[in-house]
Amino acid sequence: MHPLDNVIWNALTTREAHFALGSNGARKFIPEVSPLAAFEHESPQGYAALASFLGKGSTVGVFIDQAYDAQPDWSFVAGAPLLQMVCEQDNGMGSTSAIEAEIVELGTADSPEMLELTALTKPGPFGTRTHEFGNYYGIRVGGKLAAMAGERLKVPGYTEVSAVCTHPDHTGKGYAAALMKKVMKGIQERGEIPFLHVRGDNARAIDIYRRLGFEDRVLRHFAVLRKE
Repeated sequence: MHPLDNVIWNALTTREAHFALGSNGARKFIPEVSPLAAFEHESPQGYAALASFLGKGSTVGVFIDQAYDAQPDWSFVAGAPLLQMVCEQDNGMGSTSAIEAEIVELGTADSPEMLELTALTKPGPFGTRTHEFGNYYGIRVGGKLAAMAGERLKVPGYTEVSAVCTHPDHTGKGYAAALMKKVMKGIQERGEIPFLHVRGDNARAIDIYRRLGFEDRVLRHFAVLRKE
């Protein structure tokens, strides 16, 4: 199996096992870190294993091969096609011109602002401890966080670029691309390969990612599910 196949499960059982809750057949991240979860095998048994350690009303996000098919003990909340993209080549991510000087490292003290920006722009689930996944960088305008990007899922040899977002008042200035290049450069300097996930219908973002060197790897599905 390729490390990026069943990538949430692979992260939860390797490089990010310290964030994991669950059993041998299914695992999830600590809620404050991420709502993502996975089963070892996508099957009725896998769904049952995940349900076995969740309370009624618990909500999780899973990556699955096909559009969600109804399962006992679960209700479907939302979902979408999910494109996984990989940047196999080292693009020599260097200077990003004047914007480079504006990039700052983000940490625990910045978490409230990061939560506020992600709540507004909705790049994907982001919690009070999501920044603990890895390196996060931002750009401030007038002292306020205007854009950010960072790392999320990590499996052997690969790290995901995630939480790429820009405040609506500051789009079109090249902030997202500059921040992504910063994150990608750090990943590549560790000898790893950057990858990411994007909604399959987000043509604008996909075009930007392709221009940054990402190539389509596989189209899967994302589903938000509630335990009944």
